[in-house]
Amino acid sequence: MKTLILAGALAALAPPMAEAQSTGASPQLPAPNRGLLPDMQIPRPALWGDALPTVPEGFEITAIATDLQIPRQMLILPNGDILVAEGKGGGAPAMRPKDMIAGVIKSWGKSPEPGGNRLTLLRDADGNGEYELQTIFAENLNSPYGLAFVNGTIYVANQDAVVSFAYVDGQTEAAGPPELLTLLPSAINHHWTKAMTASADGQFLYVGIGSNSNITERGLKVEENRAMIWQIDVATGAHRPYATGIRNPTALTIQPGTDALWAVANERDEIGADLVPDYLTSVQDGGFYGWPYSYWGQNVDVRVKPQDPDRVASAIAPDYALGAHVAALGVDFSTEAMGPQFADGAFVGMHGSWNRNEPVGYKVVFVPFENGAPSGEPIDFVTGFLVDADNTRGRPVGVTVDPEGAVIVADDLSNTIWRIAPVAP
Repeated sequence: MKTLILAGALAALAPPMAEAQSTGASPQLPAPNRGLLPDMQIPRPALWGDALPTVPEGFEITAIATDLQIPRQMLILPNGDILVAEGKGGGAPAMRPKDMIAGVIKSWGKSPEPGGNRLTLLRDADGNGEYELQTIFAENLNSPYGLAFVNGTIYVANQDAVVSFAYVDGQTEAAGPPELLTLLPSAINHHWTKAMTASADGQFLYVGIGSNSNITERGLKVEENRAMIWQIDVATGAHRPYATGIRNPTALTIQPGTDALWAVANERDEIGADLVPDYLTSVQDGGFYGWPYSYWGQNVDVRVKPQDPDRVASAIAPDYALGAHVAALGVDFSTEAMGPQFADGAFVGMHGSWNRNEPVGYKVVFVPFENGAPSGEPIDFVTGFLVDADNTRGRPVGVTVDPEGAVIVADDLSNTIWRIAPVAP
């Protein structure tokens, strides 16, 4: 009760916050708005009952797996089976009283299930959209998150290492324990999730490694090898920084027909309800994206001391703003099998805000593309998770597009995997 009273008192001292959300290639950014504590409002878990998420006309949604243990990212194997990474991760100690308060409030919007520390395999043997088999493929992992498949090998990004399993088509259980490819930064692990995808030619893995703080509150020393994307050689495990200054790259994918790496990232907090936009962006080799010194290009974050004007001058503005605090955790490109409206673009899973009076996110959106780049406003694709400001039935995480034209969505609050597919004619 004391925690709730303190949270309310501190929130009351914070200045009022704007509600407008800016999206697109050229967002209009408001001035920073710093308070003693950001507004904190996180919807509590609500049961689905007979309800289902809402999808566009011409599509249907079904729950293809339930009773999971915190599903995160997914991988579609060559035979159409789906692997689901389940894990909770994290556990970085709070540094300040407001960190403790934020931790309590965030916990209100999470599933009470323990993380599975495993991979679950789903199989639709007859291709009718119903996944009759749900079995454990591998267990005793360490908060697995990112997944990739290259030349008969499944790669798993645990919170502390990339490991691999040899795979034979149709296999339903790993033949043995995983092999280590390379260790990942895991001290403190404030942002523990390790997103991953493979290059188009299968030579490299790309792994996202989030920062160890919001804005270097723990000092720069603990940020070594953090807030960046690694490129890892599949053959040797050798790695190098591919892009830096990305606060928390939470999902990665390769644009079809190209070698282009794309990411969604969660930006910094505590400078207002409408700052800073989480984003979708192509990722340039050697590119620097601003964190911690600046955001959305050269917008300086004055909280960072000392500043680095040269780094700020080199900061790349992301391609597309998704809105502040939507917590984008999933991304994948569409296929023509999705139909004309959704044939060219990317689906983004938005886990949802915790630090706004008016919750945002809690849905899957479609970002249309034209000539290889985002074009136009995001289109709601899966909604109905958020009941009202106080209740939500689910929180989307990973988003994967089946080559046959279905979108697979992991929901780590109701512990469900959803499948959205065009209605058969």
